[in-house]
This record gives sequence, structure tokens and C-alpha cells, in this order.
Amino acid sequence: MILLSVPNQISAARPEIPLYTGAPNPAAADPTLVGAGDIASCVSSGDEMTARLLDEIPGTVFTAGDNAYLSGKRMRNPFPCYNASWGRHRSRTRPAPGNHEYEGGYIDEYFNYFGSAAGERGKGYYSYELGTWHILALNTMIETDPSSPQGKWLAQDLARNRRLCTLAYFHHPRFSSGPHVLSPRAVALWKTLADAGVDVVVAGHDHIYERFRAMDRNGNPDDRNGVREFVVGTGGASHYAIRRISPNSEVRNNATFGVIRFTLHPSTYNWKFIPVRGLRFSDSGSARCH
Repeated sequence: MILLSVPNQISAARPEIPLYTGAPNPAAADPTLVGAGDIASCVSSGDEMTARLLDEIPGTVFTAGDNAYLSGKRMRNPFPCYNASWGRHRSRTRPAPGNHEYEGGYIDEYFNYFGSAAGERGKGYYSYELGTWHILALNTMIETDPSSPQGKWLAQDLARNRRLCTLAYFHHPRFSSGPHVLSPRAVALWKTLADAGVDVVVAGHDHIYERFRAMDRNGNPDDRNGVREFVVGTGGASHYAIRRISPNSEVRNNATFGVIRFTLHPSTYNWKFIPVRGLRFSDSGSARCH
């Protein structure tokens, strides 16, 4: 069962992640997971605006890669820009890396900055439990096929998972209406996750918000057992054009910075895209785990 409302159109040990206690939570028994990808740029104020949203939202913060951007050839470490905004929530953040961490040459700074919360150094993939949910943070900047170290680890992790509800996040989307070329590594992850019955995938990379209908391993609609993908590259860096409408895309927006909040119930979940102050686009709904 799916209910929708669309106004305006760390490690294999899986440690329990404590809830953020800096703000009251009216549903403490049902944890929240909140975040976005493509976040901090020293030449954009978008990350400061989305960080103000996090100030008011309790729960565990996730990032879907491209956490910080270089802004000039002399700049070797962009994390001071991230630290000035989302950094005040670092103690409750569980990140995933993106292409800018690797291609910008500051992946070491990424692991230094987030420490053990980023998973094992050099790997950047891990899992943890959040309430009754199993959460996977994966790395699309290294190999993901079933024969790779990450692929083997993921298969083992999913085989051990006995939770009804599972959510995964990583940087490159499997499906998107944005401008980027499809990542083969995201395709491999999608097939593994779909075959294991994962409920939700969250990605970034394209600087848009997009929600998809639940789909099977091949991208065919499957409302009963499929995976629902959200592209949330809205953390504050910039906006991208929507090039074409991808099949099974249900909602799209490329003009709004914001974060997505998941409320994780024992057998269902609610989502809500929350825009920065002054903007009206939002998206919300609920669905049952399978």
C-alpha cells in the first residue's frame, strides 16, 4: 500500500546508531534518517540553508556523496566548507563518498574528517541498524560487481540480514532524469539489492530531486516487491537541468535545495522532501516494506 502527497507537483558488525537528542522527537520509538547528496561548495550558500533544516530535524544524518567541492586550484581540502554548515551535525552523520572525493584527490581527507563513521578506510562501505531497519552505505567509486570485494561483502551482509525493512544509499543513481551518464557500478548494486528484497535506494550525483515508482532488477514496475529509488542531489551545491524524463519517474524538481526525511516504522516508512526556507516544492508519502 502506498500513500502519496505531492504539493506543487559501521561496518559488518552493524553497530546500533543512537538517535540524535538535540531536538525533541515526538515519535522516539520510530527513528528518522535525513540527508541529501551533493552538499557543500564554498561558492554556494545552499549547504548553509540545508544545514539549517538539519538543525530542526532529529535523527541520523546520511550523505549520498559529493559531500564537499573544491573551489579553486589552490584548494586541496574542501572540508572546512562542509564543516561550516553540515559539519555541526558530524557526530550523528553516516556518510557515503562520491566522485568529487575521489576525482578531486581528497578521499584521504574524507576518511580523516568522518573517521570510523565512514567505514573502513579505503573501502567506504558499511552497514548498521537503525531501529528495526537495516541500513547500507555503499561506494559507487570502487568496483561493485558480485566478484569484487564490495560485491562479496554486500552479498554476505544481505544474507545475514533478518530485518523486514532495508534501505541503501550511495552516490550514483541507477535511474535518473538528470544529465549524467548511467553508472555500470550503480547497475550492479541495483541488481544485487533488488534480488535481496531491499525496499529503498537513495542516491545523489544529479543535482535534482526525483522519486521513482518501485521497480525490479531490470527497471520494470513492481509495486509488490520492487525497490523505490530517490535521487536527492539537493544538498546545496548547485542545480542541474532535467534532460529527459526517465521511465517510471513519478516526481521531479530541479530548482529546490532541501533534504529528504525518512521515518522508519517497523513495517512501513514515510518520506518527506523538505525544501529550504522560502521555497514551496515538497514531496511526501508512505509505503509498506516487503
